[in-house]
Amino acid sequence: QVQLVESGGGLVQPGGSLRLSCAASGSIFSIYAMGWYRQAPGKQRELVAVVTSGGRTNYADSVKGRFTISRDNAKNTVSLLMNSLKPGDTAVYYCYADVTDGSSHTGDYWGQGTQVTVSS
Repeated sequence: QVQLVESGGGLVQPGGSLRLSCAASGSIFSIYAMGWYRQAPGKQRELVAVVTSGGRTNYADSVKGRFTISRDNAKNTVSLLMNSLKPGDTAVYYCYADVTDGSSHTGDYWGQGTQVTVSS
């Protein structure tokens, strides 16, 4: 019913930058929160950054000051600008959307994931 399509992953050297983008489509009335999670090999999926429809943001401590999340509510898109990347940022990054009917939560949706590898 709701599809999330990510783009922008890849291989980058330490200290480099990447921008991830995600577009939501399908049966969407409203999206309360959109954001990014990541999962490294052998680790649990963790929150990276999230932004609400009102513009409130939340970042993992490990990325504060380096990553910036932005959102276009009209287009149902969210982006993540990642600067000063470190090898520890290597993971599969998943786009996330908290979809509502305007008043109630109706579902959590995930993208297929995009690989980010930080290595020299």
